[in-house]
Amino acid sequence: MSRALLARRRFAPFFWTQALGAFNDNLFKNVLLLLLTFVAVPRYGWDTGLLTNLAAGLFILPFFLFSAWGGTLADHLDKQRLVRRLKLLELVTMLAAAAAVWFELFALLLALLFMMGTQSALFGPVKYAILPQHLAATELVKGNAWVNLGTFVSILLGTLLAGVLASLDGALGRAAIALALVAVALAGLVASFGVPPAPPSATGRVAWRPLSGTLEVMRDGLRGRRLRLALIGISFFWFLGACYLTQLPAWVRDVAHGEEGAVSFLLGAFALGVGAGALLCARLSAGRLELGLVPVGVLVIGVAGIELAGTAVSAQAPLPLVTLLGNTEFWRMSTLLALVGLGGGLYSVPLYTLMQLASPEAHRARMIAANNILNALFMIGSALFGIVVLSLLSLSLATLFYCLGWVALLVGIGLLICNPRPALRLSIFVLVRLLYRLRFRGRHHIPATGPALVVCNHVSFMDALVLGGACPRPLRFMMDRPIYESPWLNWFFRIAGAIPVDSDRRDPGGVRRALDEVSRALCHDEVVMIFPEGRLTPDGEVHAFRRGLELVLARNPVPVVPAALGGLWGSWTSNCGGKALSKWPRRVRARVILAFDEPVNAREATRGLLETRVRELKQRADEELAQRRGGLI
Repeated sequence: MSRALLARRRFAPFFWTQALGAFNDNLFKNVLLLLLTFVAVPRYGWDTGLLTNLAAGLFILPFFLFSAWGGTLADHLDKQRLVRRLKLLELVTMLAAAAAVWFELFALLLALLFMMGTQSALFGPVKYAILPQHLAATELVKGNAWVNLGTFVSILLGTLLAGVLASLDGALGRAAIALALVAVALAGLVASFGVPPAPPSATGRVAWRPLSGTLEVMRDGLRGRRLRLALIGISFFWFLGACYLTQLPAWVRDVAHGEEGAVSFLLGAFALGVGAGALLCARLSAGRLELGLVPVGVLVIGVAGIELAGTAVSAQAPLPLVTLLGNTEFWRMSTLLALVGLGGGLYSVPLYTLMQLASPEAHRARMIAANNILNALFMIGSALFGIVVLSLLSLSLATLFYCLGWVALLVGIGLLICNPRPALRLSIFVLVRLLYRLRFRGRHHIPATGPALVVCNHVSFMDALVLGGACPRPLRFMMDRPIYESPWLNWFFRIAGAIPVDSDRRDPGGVRRALDEVSRALCHDEVVMIFPEGRLTPDGEVHAFRRGLELVLARNPVPVVPAALGGLWGSWTSNCGGKALSKWPRRVRARVILAFDEPVNAREATRGLLETRVRELKQRADEELAQRRGGLI
């Protein structure tokens, strides 16, 4: 369970370390902006726009200067020690910031903002590179979901606390700000001492090369197709998020006609939406990398964003938050912004997980550094996009939000057209979970990468859907050609990647062509599932495996994962009580268990051994189901 992850030492200390860091980042940045705007500018007559842009530049510049170096450090050092050193750097920076706040040394505060940006740039690669070392592959989605939730809630709380502390007058306000900055940094340092060791994945000398190092990291990160798509996809999320959050104060002033409190309320709606989307992603993924959620998430962003652009509150003067909370249109606006955030959570978590899995282990932190650099570039692009639309073209905020919504919508449609299989797989999984009370056993036995063969008993016509929807990786499966060529379902089987097979009696050479297709799939590092019995079981038991299994392994000696289904015998799609699909369904949401066993090396994978392993798996599944029906567990 995802909540149980927060109770484990291999995750909880790091979660609180990074959450407290994100909290302090935003507390410090927002306090600084408020002090500059309401204290330094009136006192010294400085230019507000210049100061705001200077502060933004000072915080984002370190991501270009130090991200590549930070990624190299994280690959070459124990990440536990690196996290502690970076938290110590944060504490020293906040002690200096506390003194600068107390003595109102605004130039020093701007310099310390650069230091906080440097600490964030160095911490970023560790943040996601450490998770695969402490979490199993089936826990990565949950871990990323909690990290995203912690980050966005911390951003919200840090922003809110900054407003409260900055509103305090005189020495009391300065003391409260100084105490808060140091206390949060100290709490983060204490939490970091609970982070378990994370040994380095590379060796060699580490050098800081600001320009060449950054270019090299970017070149390596964008070289592989899967990793390149993950990095660009994540950066697109930050482009959208930066556009929405940057324009939120102006949106509240000009469209919602609210005061400062409404900005915090809408920011909270967005942050909680992202957190809810991240947790929903973990729930729907059930431990798998579920890329089908990526187009779903961006479509939610698009539809909600277009609707958000059409909302407005009618008022003659700025309204306090209490008044706005009684306005139906403001609640609609808040809900739509929360849905934009929810779509962002659904969209981004699988991409972060893909980035971790697609990165070479020895250079994972450097690849995450490439992601941080690309994120910064896209966020700068979001600022330029806002300038072009609002200043150069003199268009309205509503037009800007319409543009963002339509861009997201078109990206979602494009993803579905270019690669519909992940979304189809997600739909299958949701359908299977609605039809059955499904339990999984041993899904971690499916290799995370590389080719593999899954062999399973054949109970019903739903078997392939259950396996395909529940497997941690996309499955190709063999099926009878007459069913594959069904005029109503052929489109579905083609998108799903089914491999049709016919007997040599009906189609001479049909088996050979099917084996050729299986071989191509395995050569491309895919997972292929076959039913070695060759037909539906007539009595619910596992029958003799046919020689086709050995023909596949003779061509491609890959690991074989035994699997077994229990609970589907007796369904209307099985042969129990008559021919499958010829009778009415009698059970609703039956208990079903899908169990996987340890992979068998190709050299040892004989028909007899695999048949025995599948029989044992099925027997254990049937015994567990019998105990559940008897109320014993």
